[in-house]
Amino acid sequence: MSDAAARPAFLTVAEVADAMRVSRMTVYRLVHAGEMPAIRVGKSFRVPASALEEYLAEATIDQDRLTS
Repeated sequence: MSDAAARPAFLTVAEVADAMRVSRMTVYRLVHAGEMPAIRVGKSFRVPASALEEYLAEATIDQDRLTS
C-alpha cells in the first residue's frame, strides 16, 4: 500500500457544500457546531471525505420512519 492510499482524503468546505448542495456557510455552521469533524489548515478548514460520507449516512431519512 502506498503512502497516498494510506492517507485520508480531505475536502474543502466548497467541495463539501457542492456535494451536499448547500451553501458554504451551512458547512461552516456544521463544523463549528461539532456536527461535522474538520481540521484547520491555516485559516481554512478541511473535512475528511469519510466524515462527509458518515454525516450523509446518518442524516438519511428512513422511509419506514416517514410512514409511522
